[in-house]
Amino acid sequence: MTQIFADSGEVVPVSVIKAGPCVVLEKKSAAGKDGYTAIKLGFEATREKTLVKPEIGYFKKLGAEPMKYIREIRMNDEQMPDYEVGSQIDASVFEAGDVVTVMGKMKGRGFSGVMKRHGFAGKNHSHGTHKYERHGGSVGCSTWPSRIIPGKKMPGQYGNTQISQENLVVVRVIPEENLILVRGSVPGARNTLLTVRTSKKKWKRQSAN
Repeated sequence: MTQIFADSGEVVPVSVIKAGPCVVLEKKSAAGKDGYTAIKLGFEATREKTLVKPEIGYFKKLGAEPMKYIREIRMNDEQMPDYEVGSQIDASVFEAGDVVTVMGKMKGRGFSGVMKRHGFAGKNHSHGTHKYERHGGSVGCSTWPSRIIPGKKMPGQYGNTQISQENLVVVRVIPEENLILVRGSVPGARNTLLTVRTSKKKWKRQSAN
């Protein structure tokens, strides 16, 4: 993350995202054997020696340059004519003011207790409390149903899951460097692979300032 100054003089915290160029590797149609409409994108060229044999065969079949990342994006039939196999999608598809959803894998924090994982307050330090300050408390259900209900907030793996940060506003686009500046934070650490798409809830363009 970094910060920029808006035209009004306001300091705006932004996340810098490298948006492409992504190559259209394949198109899938609901009328074909796939049964749904989508395009398959490749990002960041790589050496053939870094791939396994099935991946090498896939790119040779397509006649395309090997790519490090492959992602499939669902489309509707009206959008499909806008994309052709071999064409590139870059940061120019975005404009300042676009409202987007950014999806990525958040940082993995390992096995964590309930205070760090779920924000529990913990137990007080009075009335003879001993070694229970950070415990989660009772998890039982008495006589019936005599078991722990699935989904109970308990210690466990924290992070390393895909999350979506919704309704972020694109503040600035730098097409010559394929960069977009999005207001606020996005999931994951630096150099995390992200998927940026138009927000389904607030798709209308807003003021970037």
